[in-house]
Amino acid sequence: MNNRPGLINADEASCGGSPSWRIKKSLTCVCFNRKRAYERISSNLTPLQEERLKRLRKRMKNYFDASRPDHQDALRALWSATYPGEKLQALISDQWKDMGWQGRDPSTDFRGAGFISLENLLFFAKTFSTSFQRLLKKQGGKRAAWEYPFAVAGVNISESRP
Repeated sequence: MNNRPGLINADEASCGGSPSWRIKKSLTCVCFNRKRAYERISSNLTPLQEERLKRLRKRMKNYFDASRPDHQDALRALWSATYPGEKLQALISDQWKDMGWQGRDPSTDFRGAGFISLENLLFFAKTFSTSFQRLLKKQGGKRAAWEYPFAVAGVNISESRP
């Protein structure tokens, strides 16, 4: 029996023979079915949720384009939100490495994650600035001997496909 209120684990419920979990009363059943080399999420979505998922999938096809002024502006905004008061020398600069990009040009780290990954990092930096800064500076918790670059980790989280 699960002691966490509102949460049903795989032993207590199932959805079509697959494990399911319910988080609080208002969220729907989500089933994880093993299919080939990846896990596919299937769920009972409302028409509104289906429409939102469709829009999200469409947005995820909008790849980062370093030649677009709005994408360049978003990179500059991320820099400003991350390092207020510190001037960014150029869109291609060693300064980006301090944020956890793999090289001088952050656009090369977006790969398949697209522009939405930059939007997500920017949202996180602006909306949850204290948490963003703590993670960026690796404050609190135990430090690992090997750590993943912060910005690249954010891109990879965004790259998880719905």
